[in-house]
Amino acid sequence: MKAGAKTFIDIIEEATDGVKNGQIGSGSRIGIVSFADTATVNAPLITSVDTLKDAVDSLTAGGSTNHADAFTKAAELFDPASSNARVMVMFTDGNTTAGAPPAPVAAAARAQGIIIYCIGLVGSDGVDVDTLNEWATDPDASHVAITPDAADLEALFAQLAANISKPGATDIVINETVMPDFVITSIMPPTKGSAAMLGTQSLRWSIPQLGVTASESAVLEFFIRHVAQTSGTKPVNESITYSDTEGNTVSFPAPTVAVDLGDTYLESQGRILQLNTTIKHVCPGKRVALAVILTEVDAHGTEYQRGMKAMTIPAHHEPSCRDVEVKCIQFVVPEDLDVSGGPAGAMCNPRYFKVRLIAHNIDTDYRCCDSVVTLSME
Repeated sequence: MKAGAKTFIDIIEEATDGVKNGQIGSGSRIGIVSFADTATVNAPLITSVDTLKDAVDSLTAGGSTNHADAFTKAAELFDPASSNARVMVMFTDGNTTAGAPPAPVAAAARAQGIIIYCIGLVGSDGVDVDTLNEWATDPDASHVAITPDAADLEALFAQLAANISKPGATDIVINETVMPDFVITSIMPPTKGSAAMLGTQSLRWSIPQLGVTASESAVLEFFIRHVAQTSGTKPVNESITYSDTEGNTVSFPAPTVAVDLGDTYLESQGRILQLNTTIKHVCPGKRVALAVILTEVDAHGTEYQRGMKAMTIPAHHEPSCRDVEVKCIQFVVPEDLDVSGGPAGAMCNPRYFKVRLIAHNIDTDYRCCDSVVTLSME
């Protein structure tokens, strides 16, 4: 634990001013609070690396475990008027055995804007992971670490220091261009920032800030269509560029799509049947699955299948529900399939077709209604 704590101090020192000169820079400071039966301030918030390490080396194990007093003493070190981020790292190897319940004290610290991380070493009386999750800032996955092996502590402290000292990113710009074999058909609203198409094959995603005050992620979903005449496994992205004010570097996956056009043979002459339809009362943010079934009807009313198409209609973002027009749904109908009874292969025979349309919402806010159970006691 001592080695890990000193590694933590070294990483914070170098991250704050870029050099290892024995001083924590850029207005940042570190303090140390130990706790047993009660909590003790071993070092106030200071910048001297040597003084902090001496305080770490002087720590001894023993006594009870008073987490509540530790949270209280640590929170009192912070200056409420400071604009610095306030971060607390709780290290413990056991359960609470003394003092008040710590959960309300930790909650009060979080309510003041203090970010709490917890590192737990499974000691002789164990560590309650759920309790550490309750104390720490959300999400638990990035604010709580547990290990049964003391040898892992130095690596855990180092990783935590790197996460804390990383400033996040501001003024993020991501430019993406897809390969010429694809076009971008629509963009869903991203979870962070805004995105816009720059053309049929490129888009730009802008995010004002991400991960500055806490661990964050962002997702952008968009739809593409294959427009080339060749098959095979094809990369989707021609290029992705990333930039932010802090100069972070980001790597992106390289997705591929398997395109199988199958074998195509020249058929007889035919005609193109083009359909337009209007889907009524489509609400904002809802995609629609549309199926179009085409049959040809002979003189006796018998139907013959001629084709089926299924497509996803992108969501619209108008303020209210509206009708959505779908144009240019095309079917190629060969003349040698003509069942009208006219001269074989003639291009001018009248032919009779029937179209069936099926439309369903893909996105839904449906939820099961709440249930109430009543008991009758006699």
